[in-house]
Amino acid sequence: MRTAKSAGAFALAIVCVSLVSAEVMRKAVGLQIAPPVQQNASPAQSADATNGMRVRSLADEPGRAIAAVQDGRAAAEASKAEGPLVALVIGNAAYPDDGAALAQPLNDARALAGELRARGFDVELGEDLSKQGMDQAIERFEAKITPGATALLFYSGYGVQAGRESYLLPVNAQIWRAEDVRRDGVALEPLVAELNARGAKRKLVIVDAARRNPFERRLRGFSSGLAPIAAPEGTLVLYGVAPGKVAADTQAPNSLLVNELLGQLRGSNGSAEDIFNRTRVTVARASNGEQVPAVFSALVDDFYFAPPASEPSKKPAKRQSMR
Repeated sequence: MRTAKSAGAFALAIVCVSLVSAEVMRKAVGLQIAPPVQQNASPAQSADATNGMRVRSLADEPGRAIAAVQDGRAAAEASKAEGPLVALVIGNAAYPDDGAALAQPLNDARALAGELRARGFDVELGEDLSKQGMDQAIERFEAKITPGATALLFYSGYGVQAGRESYLLPVNAQIWRAEDVRRDGVALEPLVAELNARGAKRKLVIVDAARRNPFERRLRGFSSGLAPIAAPEGTLVLYGVAPGKVAADTQAPNSLLVNELLGQLRGSNGSAEDIFNRTRVTVARASNGEQVPAVFSALVDDFYFAPPASEPSKKPAKRQSMR
């Protein structure tokens, strides 16, 4: 008799411990245990009980900040947390070998530099730089790059291709032969490769330099425009016009490329690749197909430009037509 009573007490103790343990676990993980479904319950009643459990479980989950991701803010903050945002912006306009200074590179460089600064970039701005000035600006730019950085390069001015490679030209370039291009110009591909070697996770490159220029006419057998770029992983490139093509100059304050790029930056919360591709499309439309930019992407993740700190919702820049 005592043995039976002891066994009963022991079984009761086990049941109590099990119930207490279940309650503790329920509170710990925040689950709502659905009421047991009656054995003889109808299918509708069973479904109601099951749905009630699902609703309570979903209601207990932490809120997900989807709205912040949709407008680009959370993604931009995540991008910034990975490393610094640094930019080198160069506008070269006053070439002594040309009849008159180019109308747009300085305006383009200043406008884009201001936009990038508002979005958290540490910007190195250079205007009418000599070869020495370009080399020094590039050195300062590269010194800011640490592993995980996002490095953006913008150049507007004259550029030429020699030996299937693109060169950015300083204002004091003295070019009469192909050898002079390699001596006085800044080769684009090695520059991007160096940004990668210094640890830049993303290399964003914008080149608006495919213009008819006085240097090309001196080179025997030259190729017009710029050359395609072979870029390392994590690179996104926007050329003002497709390789081998040249863009017509206009008298507008900004080039068509920069005008449309600023409009996309101010009116879109998409990724950098989305913005570059939409810029390509809008430039082609605005020029009636006379100027079609090129986008080269080797990105392995998305990068979002942070919204401007002072003006979260700027209006897009007014579009211009080719003249």
